Amino acid sequence: MKILNKWTALGLGLFLQLNAIGQATLKAPEKKEGDGPYSQLIIRGATLINSTLAPPLGPVDIVVEKNRIISITTVGTTALPIDPKRRPVLKAGGKELQAEGMYLLPGFIDTHAHIGGGSKGAHAEYVFKLWMAHGVTTIAEPGSMNGLEWTLDQKEKSSKNLITAPRIKAYSRFGLGGTSPISTPEQARQWVRDNAKAGSDGIKFFGAAPEIMTAAIDENKKLGLRSMMHHSQTDVGRWNALHSAKAGLNSMEHWYGLPEALFTDRTVQNYSLDYNYTNEQDRFGEAGTLWKQAAPPFSERWNKVMNEMISLNFTLSPTMNIYEANRDLMRARRAEWHEDYTMPQLWKFYEPSWNSHGSYWHSWGTEQEIQWKENYRLWMAFLNEYKNRGGRVTTGTDAGFIYELFGFAYIRELELLREAGFHPLEVIKAATLNGAESLGLDKDLGSVEVGKLADFVLVEENPLANFQVLYGTGAIKLQNDNMVTRVGGVKYTIKDGIVYDAKKLLADVKKMVDAEKAASGFKLVQPGVANPK
Repeated sequence: MKILNKWTALGLGLFLQLNAIGQATLKAPEKKEGDGPYSQLIIRGATLINSTLAPPLGPVDIVVEKNRIISITTVGTTALPIDPKRRPVLKAGGKELQAEGMYLLPGFIDTHAHIGGGSKGAHAEYVFKLWMAHGVTTIAEPGSMNGLEWTLDQKEKSSKNLITAPRIKAYSRFGLGGTSPISTPEQARQWVRDNAKAGSDGIKFFGAAPEIMTAAIDENKKLGLRSMMHHSQTDVGRWNALHSAKAGLNSMEHWYGLPEALFTDRTVQNYSLDYNYTNEQDRFGEAGTLWKQAAPPFSERWNKVMNEMISLNFTLSPTMNIYEANRDLMRARRAEWHEDYTMPQLWKFYEPSWNSHGSYWHSWGTEQEIQWKENYRLWMAFLNEYKNRGGRVTTGTDAGFIYELFGFAYIRELELLREAGFHPLEVIKAATLNGAESLGLDKDLGSVEVGKLADFVLVEENPLANFQVLYGTGAIKLQNDNMVTRVGGVKYTIKDGIVYDAKKLLADVKKMVDAEKAASGFKLVQPGVANPK
C-alpha cells in the first residue's frame, strides 16, 4: 500500500506510539496446551446457557464430531438422576468430558481486542492466554497495531491451532502503509482494494473528509469486507456516527460520534478555549461532559437517531470498561488481579504520563469522576434502549490501556452491560451471538446449535447469578464454617473442539509475570508512592 490517511500521517500521538510498540511485540510460541481435537467429544451433563435468550437448560450432553456440534440431548431433569438410556454413545477413540454441575456457554467474542505491545511487556502469548483463560475464543483486532503482516501470521497459526490463541479477525487502520496522504476519493478506493489484496478482514477508521469516508466505505462494501470506527474528535465535527451508519459502516467503538449526532442546540462540543487534543487530560476530561450536551433520553432527536441507526443494522461496540477509571480511578488502579497478572512494564505504562496513551491522570479527582458518572448514566440509557428496540450491541474491551487488563476487562464489560440494564441473558447474547453477527461469523459461531463450531466456556458456578465468577480470580464466598473461599473462574475453554484448562493458562500467565518481576526487581506500588527497598 502506497498511500496514507492524513491523520495516520500526523500520528495523533497514539498511532505513532502503537507503531513503536508493535515493532517489539513477540509472537506466540508453538502451542503446548490443550487436549484434542478428538474424532468425537461428548460433554456430559452440563447446564446450557445459550445466546438465543432461551432460559438455562440441563443437564444436557453435547456431542462434537470433527469440530462441529452434531447433537444436544437433554438427559435428565434437575430433580431426577440422569437417565443412562438417553445419553449419546461414546464411539471408539472418542473423549468424554464430565461436566455435571457445570454451566456451558458459547465461546466469548471480543469485538475490540488489541494484541498487546512490546513496550508494555504484553507479548502475544501473555495476551492470548489471558483471553483464553477467560473464555474468549474469538477476537477482532481493530487496526492490527502490531502490523497487518504480523497479525495475519498469528491469525493463520491460530486458525490451524498451532498456537494457543483465540481465532483472529484482522482489520487494518485506514491509510496505513505509505507516506502520501489520501486526498481524493479514488486514492481512498485504491487503498481499500490494496488492503483487501493484502488479506485484511476489514478496515478500522478514525476519521477523514466526508467524500473520502464515503468512497472508502463504499469500496469496502463492494469487496465484501467489514468496517468499524472510532470517531476521532479530530474529525467528528463533520462526520459523526449517523453519517457512518448511513454510509454503510458496520460498527462503531466507544461512543464518540453518538452525542454529536444527537446535538440540537450546537454543532460542536463545548471545548474549553485553552483545550489541546494532545493533552489527554483535556481530551478525556472534557469528553466526560459530552453526553449531557446531547439531546436527552427519549426526546425527539434521540429517538430519531436511534431508530435510523437500528434500521441501518448499525452495531455498537461500547467498550465501557476502558473508560471506567474515569469515574472511579482508585477502583481501577486497585483491581485485585494487577498484583499477580499485570506485567511490570504494563503497570508502568498505566501510570500518569505525558506520552503514554491513556495515562492522562495529570490531576484527576472528584470533579472529573462525577462528570463521568453522569456520562455513563446517559450512555447506558442509550445502549439499553438501543438493545430494547432490536439494535445490536456487542462486547469489546480495548484492554491494555487505562488500567484494564486483557481477559479480566472482558468480564468487567459483562458487568457493565448488566449495570446498563441488560438482563444477564441479554449480556450473554451481546458477548456471543451479537459479536458473531457483527463480524459475519454467525453461521459458525455465537451460539450452541447443531452444525456450529465447538467453541464453549465451562464454569462451575452460575454466571447469570454473578458474572464475577467468570473472573480468573473468581468470586468471594463465605462457607458455613466461616471460612472465606474463592469460587468460579472459567474451568475449561474449548476452541475448535480442543479442551484448554483455563486455570492452567492463567497459572502460566502468573509465572510469566513472576519471572519478569524477579528479573527486574519490580514491586507493584501505586503512582507517586516510593518503591520500597
